Amino acid sequence: MRLGIVSDTHDDLEAVEAAVETFEREDCDLVVHCGDFVAPFSATPFDSSFDFHAVRGNNDGEWALAETVDGFGTYHGETAELTLDGREFVVYHGTSGAVVDALVECSRYDYVLHGHTHQFVHETYEDTVRINPGGIPFEGAPGPHYAVVLDTGTDEVVDTGDDDVERFTLSAGRE
Repeated sequence: MRLGIVSDTHDDLEAVEAAVETFEREDCDLVVHCGDFVAPFSATPFDSSFDFHAVRGNNDGEWALAETVDGFGTYHGETAELTLDGREFVVYHGTSGAVVDALVECSRYDYVLHGHTHQFVHETYEDTVRINPGGIPFEGAPGPHYAVVLDTGTDEVVDTGDDDVERFTLSAGRE
């Protein structure tokens, strides 16, 4: 399975559309948004050929966003637990770093997907892979916005080397 992961798009429609194009081009079966769309209009481009799941970020208006996402995908609220290719995933925005750490360290999940910090993370703790695709750079911060594609298609313990996670640049960043 090819899983698209994005977070913290903050109403940047250009980055959202670039992410959707990337996920379509990369034949993603399912896409997860780790929160912080901000307004419902920036969620609608994800109404595409792939299955779509999202969690709430700290800047999201919950009711209108939930209604919009549920029109074409699944809005899970604070967290989502998904089983994909026999692997256990948890998706959480990442508002609390302590909660992210606890999810990683509890050994219940194969993957912990989160956002919030706007910084790309791909690391392994024991048997749990933690991925933060990054987000729109803060004003004045250098760096592009990324989307991540994860290939979950092996039957063995996932090797989290560079061949499994691909990072795609969506925008040049803010100045």
